[in-house]
Amino acid sequence: MAFIDYYQTLGVAKNASEKDIKNAYRKLARKYHPDLNPNDTEANKKFQQLNEANEVLSDPEKRKKYDQYGENWQRGEEYAEYERQQNQNRQQHGAYTGSHASSFEGFGGDDFSDFFQSMFGQKGGGGSARGGQPKYRGQDYNAELHLNLKDVAETHKQTLTVNGKNIRLTIPAGVENGQTIKIAGHGGPGVNGGPGGDLYIAFSITDDPRFKRDGSDLYATVKLDLYTAVLGGEVTIETLNGKVKIKVKPETQNGTRVKLKGKGLPLYKKENQFGDFYITYDIQIPVNLTEKQKKLFEELSGGG
Repeated sequence: MAFIDYYQTLGVAKNASEKDIKNAYRKLARKYHPDLNPNDTEANKKFQQLNEANEVLSDPEKRKKYDQYGENWQRGEEYAEYERQQNQNRQQHGAYTGSHASSFEGFGGDDFSDFFQSMFGQKGGGGSARGGQPKYRGQDYNAELHLNLKDVAETHKQTLTVNGKNIRLTIPAGVENGQTIKIAGHGGPGVNGGPGGDLYIAFSITDDPRFKRDGSDLYATVKLDLYTAVLGGEVTIETLNGKVKIKVKPETQNGTRVKLKGKGLPLYKKENQFGDFYITYDIQIPVNLTEKQKKLFEELSGGG
């Protein structure tokens, strides 16, 4: 069984920081995501390898075990306990010698996996050679799902391909960027009939140039011509749910903020509750004035 170098999979050094690992995973996951490579089996395989590597290296405890025990990190503690018991037995019977004191770190690659095969009955640690084979839970998977702000505005369904299987998901309205949900049983298969691992899906929500999001509230800047600002009137603005007209009060000042109650995003898993939409007016100074218009402005300024 060839050694799996998770650091090489993500293209990072062994002393990479958590941030470096996270950034490397996100960059590569976007590149090889099944949604972007629907008929590419190699890309799908690469995506699975990235998820596996990220699952281990992004978790400090798992990463520590991986660095210490290599690809068989999940069984490392069992070996350590086995070695401790063997040492005790040797000491009790006076049989402890240098030839039996092989360091665990001395195993590597195929030799390492072969050791586990002889010790537990199969490569990678499936069951004990002294009795029945215990069941082990499958590995958890991590995936990233990209959404836009429009997707967040309403509960909808999407199909995500993980490990060659299509999973139909219901995406609740109001999910946050970076939020993670768990799909039980859709991770790696269990060993010896054990339960499957879980699938953790992190949402990556792209920025919308029209709006700024803060929780369930939305913010936007709306251009307002000088004449409407001075005299009042109506302005048409764009929301996530279409265009609406709002009234503008006379003598509206530049930078005035207006709140449209309930026109923001839905609150996550709170039915019929919405954030607000805040509009800031940016008053536009007219250009290319005619002589008549200039004359009128001079009169208004008191210079005529």
